[in-house]
Amino acid sequence: MNKNDLISEVAAASGLSKSDSASAVESVFDTITKALSNGDEVRLVGFGTFSVGKRKESTGRNPRTGEEMKIKASNQPKFKAGKGLKDAVN
Repeated sequence: MNKNDLISEVAAASGLSKSDSASAVESVFDTITKALSNGDEVRLVGFGTFSVGKRKESTGRNPRTGEEMKIKASNQPKFKAGKGLKDAVN
């Protein structure tokens, strides 16, 4: 399922127009993105938790040359599925 399919499913399930559903889906994505960029966690009970994990600086190798290189520290978005989602999938 891609974003357009998701918007269509939301429109069908909620009775909203596709443009209203697109706005709603975009708003949800933007809100989650903004919260994560501020370092906050987003908990959706029964669905899961979006959080930010910190990755330390590390040393890697350039696959072309074999030369060692430093990989900068970074923040990575993470998602942990909740019990309701796990149960629905299994």
